[in-house]
Amino acid sequence: MSRLILGPLMAGLIATSVHAADLPTPPVAAKTAWQETRHGEVVTDDYRWMHKKTDPAVIAHLNAENAYTEAMTASFKPLTDTLYAEMKGRIKETDLSVPTRKGDYFYYFRSEAGKQYQVYARRHANAAKAYDEKAAEEVLLDMNAMAEGHKFFAVGRMAVSPNAKLLAYTTDTTGFRQYELHVKDLASGKELVAAQPRITGLAWAADNQTLLLLQEDAVTKRSDRLLRIKLGGQPEQVLTEKDELFALSLSTTRDEKYFVLQSHATDTHEVRLLPTATPTAAFRSLGRNKGHRYEVDVRGKELYILTNKNAKNFRVVKAPLATPDEKHWTEVVPHNADVLITDIDMFQNFLVVSERSQALDRLRIYDFTSKHWQTVKFDDEVYTLRQGGTPEYTASQLRLSYQSPLTPATTLDVDMKTGKQTVLKRQEVLGGFDPSRYEAHRLWATARDGVKVPLWTIYKKGTKLDGSAPLLLYAYGSYGIPATAAFSSNRLSLIDRGVIFVQAHIRGGNDMGEHWHEDGMLMKKKNTFYDFIDSAEWLIANKYTNKDKLVIQGGSAGGLLMGAVTNMRPDLFHAVHAAVPFVDVMNTMMDASLPLTTGEYLEWGNPNEKAAYDYMKSYSPYDNIEKKAYPSMLVTTGLNDSQVMYWEPAKYVAKLRTYKTDSNPLLLKVNMGAGHGGASGRYDALKEQAFIQAWMLAQWGITQ
Repeated sequence: MSRLILGPLMAGLIATSVHAADLPTPPVAAKTAWQETRHGEVVTDDYRWMHKKTDPAVIAHLNAENAYTEAMTASFKPLTDTLYAEMKGRIKETDLSVPTRKGDYFYYFRSEAGKQYQVYARRHANAAKAYDEKAAEEVLLDMNAMAEGHKFFAVGRMAVSPNAKLLAYTTDTTGFRQYELHVKDLASGKELVAAQPRITGLAWAADNQTLLLLQEDAVTKRSDRLLRIKLGGQPEQVLTEKDELFALSLSTTRDEKYFVLQSHATDTHEVRLLPTATPTAAFRSLGRNKGHRYEVDVRGKELYILTNKNAKNFRVVKAPLATPDEKHWTEVVPHNADVLITDIDMFQNFLVVSERSQALDRLRIYDFTSKHWQTVKFDDEVYTLRQGGTPEYTASQLRLSYQSPLTPATTLDVDMKTGKQTVLKRQEVLGGFDPSRYEAHRLWATARDGVKVPLWTIYKKGTKLDGSAPLLLYAYGSYGIPATAAFSSNRLSLIDRGVIFVQAHIRGGNDMGEHWHEDGMLMKKKNTFYDFIDSAEWLIANKYTNKDKLVIQGGSAGGLLMGAVTNMRPDLFHAVHAAVPFVDVMNTMMDASLPLTTGEYLEWGNPNEKAAYDYMKSYSPYDNIEKKAYPSMLVTTGLNDSQVMYWEPAKYVAKLRTYKTDSNPLLLKVNMGAGHGGASGRYDALKEQAFIQAWMLAQWGITQ
């Protein structure tokens, strides 16, 4: 788990024509004395009191911030309503996902007009194992009914038992991403297991009676315990991951014959296997060696291993399942310095290798029968390609999900033997969307050290590239997570008003290979910020926009990016939207009791070490606020955020208000009933997007 934001387009800010004297007064946060000595340095934090979520004064302050933001943005409420209507008008409110077969059933999600959440259902396959829309629908989870009485609702994990009679699933009703386990008899609807707290992973044994579960620590939220529970019994602890740098993940192989338990840190993995037929036996470890990252899959009596051993961008090897040590490895896919292997998937007759090169995705499929490779890729300049879920081990059709800035989400099947593609569904965009009205391109900016940084852009045809256009620049750049050239119907509200959208593949992701991640982490983290600043300057120099029309956006670790580059170059940006921003780096990373902290020492650095402490402090946004002019800013967060605690953005805004020398608006908007991903209901989420975009459009002076 990481400080990760969902969805790249969350834009907005404010400009009004009223006189400054008529504007409401921003909240002034109280200051209280708090000090701590770190590496011989006395550190003061005037707003430490905001860490106490149960303190009525904290809630009162957040409510005051919300009231101030509401008053400051009242002038563009009509624009917000217009944008919401536009966004809602583009979605097909009553819709059905492409059904996916597993065993004797086809599973799907559907949505209904006016309802916030999806319904998870299935239909029995016909005699030919094909989907039969006339077959009776069996509702597995009606999330609308389940969400009643809750401000927030989300389903986490779901797994149907091998005999298709039971459903194990987890739910969160706060937004804190703390999920509770339920097990449901699908025939009677009866709950079979007493609710289990803090469950982050689950997998069924072959007996249809035993579940293996992962449970997170109540304080740090590190998934560190493996539990086993049999229906009608009590959970028992099987294994504990004691190393605080590691967390656990759990899955089964596609043939459902093995549990795969992985202990993973940023730079090291350990995989353990256990037959699903013997869930009470001991797991078998395949080894833990510092610096070795690997994943496995099983085909018959052979183990396929995706490994970085002597391969920075990974390679694929195989070995006998009985003797998987390195001396028995046979190379299947060699290392390529220009191609990152991101995943492998095993089927009875095919191996699927997911790759990334030059910030583009592709798939290669190996046919074990013909011993032939074929490649699945697309001709668009920029796009995103992912596997769309193919649960059957014996499948010959591979389900894929494809989209580009000009192409809505498209579900297709690829025949793994012939390569033939069949489009099953392209998400409808209502309201007359015509992709021929827009352009999308790959751009390459030059960073200060000469490295070429890929960008992608979309804008309306006819937009003048003379430096006069409003432009939104978005980026993330952490944890090896790549930028995605995805479609967004919500983004059309900006583009149709003349806005150019650009996303930068800055270092810190793995867009250009593993070195791209390594060159943007630990003691090289500032490359992430430099790449963003240099990309912005490249866009200005090449007449895509100018400083007075440049708005920037990022969330979570991308919110750290926003805070850092705003401190470094406040003159370069007109306005900034920082969503759930990781801005109080030092106070968070010095507190090992907080969620995610210790597990991220290998990404950011361990501040208990003096060199790392000094480097991290040199870019931490909260610690580098100065008395100078800052751009207009909108900071958004959720009270129940478990990835970046609400107090980080709250403290950041409070401190920035006391330092900034300008009169530009600084707004904090807190969702008091949600967490890291914002509102859970789809209509509520659209309202949040509409507000952010209206704020942003107002900054550009676009009010219609």
